[in-house]
Amino acid sequence: MVSPLTDRSSTAGIKSSFAAAAVAETAPLKLALIIPTLNEAGNILRLLDQVRAVLDPTEIHYEIIVVDDASSDGTAAMVAEESTKDPRVRLLERRGERGLSGAVLDGWRNTDAGVLGVMDADLQHPPELLPRLFEAVVAGRDLAIGSRYTPGGELGTWNPMRKLLSVAAVSVTWPIQPRGARASDPMSGYFMVRRSSIDGVAFQRTGFKLLLEILVRGRIRSVEEIPFSFGLRYRGASKANFKVAWDYGVLLLRLYGARFLGRSSSGVSR
Repeated sequence: MVSPLTDRSSTAGIKSSFAAAAVAETAPLKLALIIPTLNEAGNILRLLDQVRAVLDPTEIHYEIIVVDDASSDGTAAMVAEESTKDPRVRLLERRGERGLSGAVLDGWRNTDAGVLGVMDADLQHPPELLPRLFEAVVAGRDLAIGSRYTPGGELGTWNPMRKLLSVAAVSVTWPIQPRGARASDPMSGYFMVRRSSIDGVAFQRTGFKLLLEILVRGRIRSVEEIPFSFGLRYRGASKANFKVAWDYGVLLLRLYGARFLGRSSSGVSR
């Protein structure tokens, strides 16, 4: 069940369906960048400033939608205040539900943009990459990924064990990724996708690995990976925990079942 959402940046309400996709695809491409937050008060305003500093000199028509999962540190209030100064910044507040994938999907459902993006709020994803990701979609790619594993990318200062686990998590996705559109970094949380490539697909709302499911279940015919070096979290704590690993395992089982056993994915909620 989708938790209630509140958009405090608009009094006219928000569109809550992918039904606007056809209109969005015929107009000049607009970018909706989703930034999920949970207790990111130490990072969010700095990130918003950086994103706008990168996008404003370009001709990209964009909006930034911060989807907050009931933060207790004032994150939502900070974004709400910022939205009164800049109408391109919007806040969606979720109640009774948490999880990055669900937050991203809720943000995407509440925009008419033709290009749907996501990045983390912790300043580990460099905003300087945003124009290149957008340009790749405009040039015809269905999916553009900020990649740590393509040549030129780096995992940053992760310890050897975390790097090993990351490599292992990526390697087990290779058999289920589509031929001709495989990604070397299907675990990335920094990407943009053409809206028409995922319209109508019911994705798993739990977990943190939405990109993998988009690769496997979306209508992805072309992928471009743009290298970046994973940065250090500016402030706050990582959200990685046992539940994240569990949700990833459940997602893998579902995707493998659908790919090799022909099991229906109808149980995956939108």
